[in-house]
Amino acid sequence: MFFNSLAFAIFLPIVFFLYWFVFNKTKSTQNVLLIIASYYFYSCWDWRFLFLLVFSTFLDYYTGIRIEKSNNEKGRKFWFWLSVSVNLGFLGVFKYYNFFSESFAQMLTTVGFKASPILLDVVLPVGISFYTFHGLSYVIDIYYRRIKAEYNFVDYSLFVSYFPLLVAGPIERATHLLPEIKVKREFDLEKAKEGICQMIWGLVKKVVIADTCATYANAIFDNYASMNSFSLILGAVYFAFQIYGDFSGYSDMALGMSKLFGLELLRNFNYPYFSRDIAEFWRRWHISLTTWFRDYLYIPLGGSRGGIWMKVRNTFIIFLVSGFWHGANWTYVTWGFINALYFLPLLLLSRNRNNLEAETLRWNFESVGVIVRMLYTFSLTCIAWVFFRANTITDAFLYLKRIVTNGEFSCQYLANERYNYELLLMVGLFVLVEWNNRAKEEPISGKYNTMKLVLAITAIIAFGTYSDYKEFIYFQF
Repeated sequence: MFFNSLAFAIFLPIVFFLYWFVFNKTKSTQNVLLIIASYYFYSCWDWRFLFLLVFSTFLDYYTGIRIEKSNNEKGRKFWFWLSVSVNLGFLGVFKYYNFFSESFAQMLTTVGFKASPILLDVVLPVGISFYTFHGLSYVIDIYYRRIKAEYNFVDYSLFVSYFPLLVAGPIERATHLLPEIKVKREFDLEKAKEGICQMIWGLVKKVVIADTCATYANAIFDNYASMNSFSLILGAVYFAFQIYGDFSGYSDMALGMSKLFGLELLRNFNYPYFSRDIAEFWRRWHISLTTWFRDYLYIPLGGSRGGIWMKVRNTFIIFLVSGFWHGANWTYVTWGFINALYFLPLLLLSRNRNNLEAETLRWNFESVGVIVRMLYTFSLTCIAWVFFRANTITDAFLYLKRIVTNGEFSCQYLANERYNYELLLMVGLFVLVEWNNRAKEEPISGKYNTMKLVLAITAIIAFGTYSDYKEFIYFQF
């Protein structure tokens, strides 16, 4: 059941009505309803994997309590590593086993040994990377005594399984979401209006921007060998907006519908394509995952402290792991490696925190420099996205090589029966709208919100892509 499906358009109002008009007596009844709704939502993907969600929930709930109750360090460590190893074990089996087996077999083949690895014929459980990281952060925080264990199983179950964030984040922290879950929510009309505006804007990003860009990006990437330089550059740009519209659109819808239920989720995107360097980009892109890796991997490794070697090592570890988190494919690892290369000079020159303040443009030469830095950062990002999107690393290199060597910048008719340049106006308007509203979470709420809401719905109806139905990209991670 996708957020942009008819089934969800029926499901959400029903849950909303029951939540505020039937199960609104106590926070426990509210939480029970949301758990039932969440498990039904998840079972619509594949009910067979519900046991994994239940097992993961119980595992972290129980081990969290055992860690807290252990009266010696040996016991604490035992329950901590039991939780971590089982969580990562499930993730490894379902997401990475076939990848490592095939990669090992290929390595043996290259040195003259024939290998036939035993592969698992299973699909990747939707959302396993997200709810596993929810649980891990909870257990790690208990182990390091940052939080107390949660003894109410219903409250903890909702923290893990809450349906707006269950399959594609944002990756929540127990320190942020559990306190909200533990109190009865009261209906706030203004907050609900904000939520609706954010959901509608998320839908615009998904069906108008992301899915439309996808038809062009797919037509170009799938036929890159016959595309000219102009089309290939546009293909990379279209994919950049496809993945941004797709994932940030999902996050906006998750945050918006949570406001309908009186809950505030962590912000996941902050207009990343207006970044002035790569360090700023990573402070604005997939914020919940970036900060997760920062707090639970980068800082424990030593962060940016220590000598140059330690800084280089930690930078590559966090970006390679981040790339690997996205999928069991060397293209994702390469994407992480490239971003590490982008980031490292800023870190070594102590310029990685240069652009913390909000960007402003005026009619002067300094603003020209700001625009140039934004375009430069966006260009670097697009090059990295080519590796993220390509089927293989070889395809990515051939794609980029052809941009340089082809040298033709004429219009081309694509496989989607459109000219390569036709989408530029829509993308340009989208950028303009986001730029003018970058101080807010979304552009619809505030002054003239009714008119803007009508325009957004009109855009969804008139310009949305529906014939080529697409699920959200991050569901596969």
